[in-house]
Amino acid sequence: MSELYTIGDAARRTGLSVSAIRFYADAGIVAPTRLTEAGHRLYDIRAIARLELIRTLRDLGSGLDDIRRLLGGETTLHELVVAHLELVERQERGLRARRAVLRTLVRQGGTVAQAALMHRLVSMSDEERERLIDAFWNEVGAGLDVAPGFVERLGTMRPRLPEDPAAAQLEAWIELGDLVQDEEFRGAVRAYLRDTYATPPGRIMTAAPVQDFIYTTGAKIAAEIIAEHRAGLPPDSPRAQEVAVRFARATAELAGKQVTAEFLERMAAQFLVVEELQREEPQDDRYDVTHGRYLSLVAVINGTPPEEGFVPFAWIAAALRAYASEVSPAADLPDPGGMIRP
Repeated sequence: MSELYTIGDAARRTGLSVSAIRFYADAGIVAPTRLTEAGHRLYDIRAIARLELIRTLRDLGSGLDDIRRLLGGETTLHELVVAHLELVERQERGLRARRAVLRTLVRQGGTVAQAALMHRLVSMSDEERERLIDAFWNEVGAGLDVAPGFVERLGTMRPRLPEDPAAAQLEAWIELGDLVQDEEFRGAVRAYLRDTYATPPGRIMTAAPVQDFIYTTGAKIAAEIIAEHRAGLPPDSPRAQEVAVRFARATAELAGKQVTAEFLERMAAQFLVVEELQREEPQDDRYDVTHGRYLSLVAVINGTPPEEGFVPFAWIAAALRAYASEVSPAADLPDPGGMIRP
C-alpha cells in the first residue's frame, strides 16, 4: 500500500494552505485518498501531484472550471495552456495599450477628451487606421501642383502597427493618429510639400522617372556609398571609385547625358557645392515638424530604421575625380567595374 500523508504534510509538499486543500476537496476537484475513523483526510502521492498541478495552474491564472475539466479528462494540459496563453497575451496587449495611453497623458498633461481620443486610437482596427491615413493624404494632396503619382507615392509610406506592438510603437501611433487628424498639421504638411515640390527645382524631383530612380536604383547605390564611407574606405580606392561612378552613370542615364571624364568632373564640382551649402546654411526645420515627423513616427510604428539623411557628397566628389584623372577627358566611359584597376 502506498504511503499516505496528512493534510498538513500535503500542504507543506504542495505549498497550498490546509484550507485551500479542503476547498478543492469540497469542490470535488481533488478528494482525499482516504478518511480515517476520526475523520482526518489522508492523501497519497498521486493526489499530492494533482494538488501541485492545481497550484501551478492557479498561479498561472487558470479558473476552477478549466482545472476541473482538465482533471476530469475533458481537455488536455496542452489545450488548456494554449487557451490560457491566448487569454494572457490578449490581456497583455490590452495592458500595454492602456500603459501607452496613460504615459502619453502624463507626458502631455492631457484632458479627458484627449484620453478618450487616445483610447480610440489604440483600439482601432487595421481597416480604421488605413481609412484615417487615406483621409490624411487625400486632404494633403488635393490640388497640389506636382507631377502625377507623386502624392500617391508619398502615401505608400504608412503605419503598419504589428499585432503585438511594443509600448514605443503604440505611443508613436497615438501621436501620429492625433497629428493626421489635426487641421493645423495637415495644413503644415501640405504647405511644406507645395513650397518644396510645386516649384523648380523641386518640381523636377516629383517626375516619375526621377522618383523611380530615387526609390530604386539611386537608393540602392546611395546606401552602398553611405556604408563604404562609414567603413572608412578612402575615396581614391578602387571600390570607392566603382560605386561613385556607378551612381554618376545612373544619374547620367536618367538625364540622357553621355558619361565622360568631363561629365564626372562637373558632377564632382556640383557635389562639392551641395556639401558646402549643407555646412553653411541652417537646416530648414519645416521638414522635421511636418512630413519628416510623419515619416519618423511611421518608422517607429513599423519597426524600421529611419531614412538615412546624410550623403557624403565630398567623398563622392573625391572618388569621381580620382577615377576621372585616369581616363581620357572626352572619352565615353564604359562600366566602371571593367575600367578600375585593382
